[in-house]
Amino acid sequence: MGTDFREKHSPDAVVEPDLEKALKKVVKDGTLACAVAFALAEESGYSPADIGKATDVLGFRLAKCQMGLFGYKPNKKIIKPASIVEPDLEAAIKEQTREGRIPCFACWDIAKRLHISKMSVSSACETLEIRIKPCQLGAF
Repeated sequence: MGTDFREKHSPDAVVEPDLEKALKKVVKDGTLACAVAFALAEESGYSPADIGKATDVLGFRLAKCQMGLFGYKPNKKIIKPASIVEPDLEAAIKEQTREGRIPCFACWDIAKRLHISKMSVSSACETLEIRIKPCQLGAF
């Protein structure tokens, strides 16, 4: 466990049998929803990055990003810029932003601290033109 999700796996990468079995139980139509991936990580003890890597190695696709950034049909992402960004949210986002980017995990933390939805944070990031990267599952 503890894979660096920023590195792509090698062509001969293998998935631990217990993780492969667990993934095959929850994958629907070749895709794994982000929320399901995180639930699996919680119950299995694997990191979200490990789940993401195994998903990729097994040829499954990640879908329905909880930040609204990928995996939705027909346009892939569903997030739209916020019409207004509250000052406390803007400050929290900018505090975690480096070189125009904020990590997904930081957005989740902000949402939890401010008692708002994850998509509210990603909408604010869209408005502020701040990219959310890297993804906790390694999708981007």
